[in-house]
Amino acid sequence: MSLLLAVGLSWALVALGPLLTRALGRRAGYACAAVLLGVAGVVTAAWMTGGETRVDVPWMPALDVGLRLRLDGLGFLFALVVLVVGALVMVYSAAYVRAPRPTAFYVLMTAFAAAMLTLVLADDLVVLFVAWELTTVCSYLLILRSGPDAGPPATRTFLVTAAGGLALLGAVVTVAVRTGTTDLTAALADPAWQQDPVFAGAVASLVAFAAMTKSAQLPFHAWLPDAMVAPAPVSAYLHAAAMVKAGIYLLLLFAPAASASPVWPAVLITVGLATCVMGALFALQRTDLKELLAYSTVSQLGLLVAVIGVGTPTAMLAAVVHVVAHALFKSAAFMSVGLIEKRTGTRDLRELRGLARSMPWDAALLAIAVVSMAGVAPTLGFVSKETVLEAFFSAPDAGPLGLLAAGAVVLGAVLTAAYSARMVVGTLPGPRCDVADPRPTAPMSVAVGAAALGGLGAGLAVASVGALTAPAVSVAAGVDVDDVGYLSLWHGVNPALLASLLAVAAGLTLVLWRRGPVDSLLVGRRLLPVAGTEVVQRAHDGVIRLGRRVGDLTRSDAPARHLAVPVVLLGGGAVVAGALWRGLPEGTAPGPFDVGLLVVVVAGIVAVARARSRLTAVVAVGVVGFGVVLWFFVLGASDVALTQLLVEILTVVVLVFVLRRMSRRLPRVRRRRAVGTAAAAVAAGVAATLGTLVFTGHRPPSEVGDFFLREAEELTGGTNVVNTILVDFRALDTLGELVVLAVAAAAIAALLDARRAVDVPQVPEPRTVVADPGRNAVFLQALDRLLVPVMLGASLYALLRGHTAPGGGFIAALIGACALVLAYLAAPTDDVPRVERPYLAIAGAGVVVAVVTGLLGFVDGAFLRPLHAYVLGVHLTSALVFDVGVYLAVLGVILAAVNRLGLSPAGDDRRDADPRDQRADLDREEVRVP
Repeated sequence: MSLLLAVGLSWALVALGPLLTRALGRRAGYACAAVLLGVAGVVTAAWMTGGETRVDVPWMPALDVGLRLRLDGLGFLFALVVLVVGALVMVYSAAYVRAPRPTAFYVLMTAFAAAMLTLVLADDLVVLFVAWELTTVCSYLLILRSGPDAGPPATRTFLVTAAGGLALLGAVVTVAVRTGTTDLTAALADPAWQQDPVFAGAVASLVAFAAMTKSAQLPFHAWLPDAMVAPAPVSAYLHAAAMVKAGIYLLLLFAPAASASPVWPAVLITVGLATCVMGALFALQRTDLKELLAYSTVSQLGLLVAVIGVGTPTAMLAAVVHVVAHALFKSAAFMSVGLIEKRTGTRDLRELRGLARSMPWDAALLAIAVVSMAGVAPTLGFVSKETVLEAFFSAPDAGPLGLLAAGAVVLGAVLTAAYSARMVVGTLPGPRCDVADPRPTAPMSVAVGAAALGGLGAGLAVASVGALTAPAVSVAAGVDVDDVGYLSLWHGVNPALLASLLAVAAGLTLVLWRRGPVDSLLVGRRLLPVAGTEVVQRAHDGVIRLGRRVGDLTRSDAPARHLAVPVVLLGGGAVVAGALWRGLPEGTAPGPFDVGLLVVVVAGIVAVARARSRLTAVVAVGVVGFGVVLWFFVLGASDVALTQLLVEILTVVVLVFVLRRMSRRLPRVRRRRAVGTAAAAVAAGVAATLGTLVFTGHRPPSEVGDFFLREAEELTGGTNVVNTILVDFRALDTLGELVVLAVAAAAIAALLDARRAVDVPQVPEPRTVVADPGRNAVFLQALDRLLVPVMLGASLYALLRGHTAPGGGFIAALIGACALVLAYLAAPTDDVPRVERPYLAIAGAGVVVAVVTGLLGFVDGAFLRPLHAYVLGVHLTSALVFDVGVYLAVLGVILAAVNRLGLSPAGDDRRDADPRDQRADLDREEVRVP
């Protein structure tokens, strides 16, 4: 349960973010850092006491999907990287951010950390994918909120990483279908990886694609420098321990299984080395320190991808150690650049001089981070670089391609030393320059120092780092811990050491003695014919243009154009279906009552088609609806009939509200158009009738229906099968419908607030007794006093009895809504305080009640599983509480229509007018709309 506690605490921190910022302001970063370190303590305690730990909480049992978490060596290492670096960034942020209450920043940063922690601890393919996508969303939002110019970079970043998410989804589905489980451990251990090369190759390609988009590999590298519009804390976390490390983790996780395919090493080594060299060259071109570090991250990630592709235990050891080293020196470097910009006002290499004199402590920390990035002893970066070189030099069956790969790694190391030296050679020496007061930025220096000195200390105490990394290497390489090599600062004189010394010397030569020619050759020049950001932007713009072209085919407000396709298809289907009809089943011949109802419905349809007044059309539609209600009663579907009856009543009322804002007469239609639409309507009706005749009554009883009828009472305690299906068996469907209803209520309000309706002049009416609203409402006012309390009581009764008799939340809400509508109709004006209710809050409360009830189902093992209990012999079920949520959501959407369409808007002078004068006022005024 320690893993659940760790993940739960991380997400609880996200929820508490607004409260922390309200109480502490910018200093909430300290509290966030403390919580993240506490979570790291929980994870460490779980690892120290139990070794590999696993938790499995049922989530979707029918699909074998659970909230499975696993703490193995690889997950433990990445969890520490995520949490410890995250804590340092939070401390740094407390002094960096300017807003007095940066709520959104801290919420998104902690969500980033929580999503990454969930990702590295996930032991279920679905949970892994969900966490992966959450990191994409968090990074997008963090970049987006960076400033007014952050929109395009954030969108480009999202498009590239979301494409990788689709690839990962394909891999997840393929693995789950082929192995028969979403359990990650079981799926990766399945023999299908070795037995089915097509499966292994397909999944390896999809996983590699997903990881390369996340880790900014060629040709997806452009999003990472593009995301530099984000502030320094976001960049530090994204580059060092979050977003990009998700891709590296995915490669290490799938490496033992995916390496069974020859596609895996070929793709990773080729793309990784190309990215390593290209990123380093781009870094040498940059004069902006932040851009330089961004491209250096691209290069370092390419090196990691390539060494993972080698796949030997030595290579995996190199990859894991470099993950830790990179997290320390890259977070220190990014935070240091942000600190320099804060105190000097610039991060341009051409403008920075004398930092060693102006800010000696911070300059020393930057130098330590850069030395580790260059791979100079005695830092951890030196150890990881030596191990990477050793992995390539000792790769089995390398041949000429192996030598070429090793040469590319050495070239990448040369360029790394060069751009690392470039960061300090031009900035640290020189006369003292003007800098800001160091006291406000002291926490930033502390965070930078912890990361930079951590890299130095880890290099000096490399044996301790080896104890941490060995279990992770064991998982990634698929070998025993005892077979993992050891780490040391000194392995003697060997090819790796010689290559390392050569790389550092060559890199320093490029900067110290040949800096001018190198700058003139690289700076300001385009190395590739087109920039990656341009490709992504053009693709984005092209898709939008294509969408517009496709939309032009159907861009019309005329319903006939949209209905033409389904009507034609239905007509064609009717021709085919008619040939399959085998006659009416026995005992289904229509009786006199059926014929009478059919005549009523047809008469109503004809009346709608011939109506010239909108009100006449609405009344005729009501006739059709009520005829269908009677038909349902005759067929024995009392629940459905009652629901249809209430819906028809409310629909007519709402339609009349709408008609108040429209002209009274329907527009004239040309005869040719009328004939065409009539033919189409008849064809659609014939098709629907033939389809019903063909597909009804000619198959055995439904097994699902028999199951519900047979088992509903025993499984749910309810005898109303319709209601038990809605709130017990298919509660998730009902929950989705509640959300739709709540959205509909919000949409009604938004639509009516978006723009003012067209003003319709009012036609003067003669002053008669019937036209007087005060006298005309006497009869309804008398009924209102009697019926509204009775209807509200009936509404509550229908809600409580719905599990065992016709009723339930939906019907009960419709009855309650009818009571409120009656109260509205009985009022002589549209100022009805009893109907004025917070409809959006009511609809939202319904969704909240339903979701909370669903969460209670986890007590019995699954979301939305009803809980049952007997109190004083009375059977109680949480499905009743869920039905309350249904009630509130339905009532909310109807109240939205009544409040926004029927009542006067706030501030309308006519709200307090005398009812007898209101008619005359309307004769002189235009209609006013909410």
